[in-house]
Amino acid sequence: MNVLTIINVVLASLLVIFYAYQFVYIVISLVKKPDVPETDVRSRIAVLICARNEEGVIGRLIDSLHAQDYPAESFGIFVACDNCTDSTAEVVRSHGAIALERADTEHVGKGYAMDFLIRRVREEHGGFDAYAVFDADNVVDAGFLREMNRAIVAGYDCVTGYRGSLNYGDNWISAGQGMCFLRDMVLLNRARMVLGGSSFVSGTGYVFSERLCERFGGGWPFTTMTEDCEFTMYCTTEGVRMGYMDGARFQDEQPTRFVESWRQRLRWCRGGIQVFRKYFGRILRGIFHGRAFASFDMAMCMVPAYLLSVAVAAVNTVGAAISLALGEDPIEMAIGLAVGIGGVYLAFLVFSLVLTVTEWRSFNTSWWRKLLYMLTFPFFMLTFVPITCVAILKRRGKWHATTRKGAKEE
Repeated sequence: MNVLTIINVVLASLLVIFYAYQFVYIVISLVKKPDVPETDVRSRIAVLICARNEEGVIGRLIDSLHAQDYPAESFGIFVACDNCTDSTAEVVRSHGAIALERADTEHVGKGYAMDFLIRRVREEHGGFDAYAVFDADNVVDAGFLREMNRAIVAGYDCVTGYRGSLNYGDNWISAGQGMCFLRDMVLLNRARMVLGGSSFVSGTGYVFSERLCERFGGGWPFTTMTEDCEFTMYCTTEGVRMGYMDGARFQDEQPTRFVESWRQRLRWCRGGIQVFRKYFGRILRGIFHGRAFASFDMAMCMVPAYLLSVAVAAVNTVGAAISLALGEDPIEMAIGLAVGIGGVYLAFLVFSLVLTVTEWRSFNTSWWRKLLYMLTFPFFMLTFVPITCVAILKRRGKWHATTRKGAKEE
């Protein structure tokens, strides 16, 4: 066994040590679901949507919200039309929601738009018990607010829902990204709630309470590139009770072109690095004091994946060059690398296999595509390695809008 193979074995062993508990999560998620009691109490919920040039899809979302199985007088729909140059505001109003227009080209990003929206809603409309957050391309199932209300009334201050994909069957990229979110929700967040841990918020389809909003000053102080990740870290380190509701379902669009997926995930990785640097001290204190496992779990969602991805890429690049210079057998090197990649592939295949079987009816595509995308999911996850490397080496980048297939307005 050459030195490069030994190093790869060590790195693979570290990955197993760090992430073995997530396979325990799979078992827990399959055998037990969170138990949240029914309630006759109806919380007043403000639905918050941040939109930037979303005239093609925003109407579809608002229509799905108006169709909620929840008293119309118990919720309101508010849209921050953020630096829009199209007719987003007009479409919002024509579909019966309140459009609040924002023009600020200095403070750009969803975090700033959220802060603007929350403060305006609280100041001008007020009296809400909770806030539901969506992206403009979402479509919400009729029972979403009803299910989220149960968790809020039960004492959860942040709850995330089941995130499906509108275009899962388009290609392996949209399927991979859709399954990536579903893995976080169904196999990880469900188990976290059962165990009393912290759920991970993935940007949209979640609800937080007015109690929590007051704790961070009545606005939205999270302005990193991944404000959802920052919000999650805040809640974890502050001991906020977080949950997940299977019945609170919604769908959104995923990129179908690799370059769009690359840009989006590059932003996530850059934002993750920002959050790690900002919250490292708090997470460390949480691991050794109070919420030990929840803090460890959230740290594992970020730190080892970033560091080990770069380590694997760097070691194999440098090691391969040195080994070839020393005259080592390239075939043996290739076999060692293939074994390492194969191990990672099989680990992710476990997740995609379980999801494909348990969520079969949720994937809106043919049976053979479901099986095909089960096999391609590990390859999609492996593309995070070069993305992470770029994020660390080049930390700054420009914001890029994701192209929406959307729905044409009548």
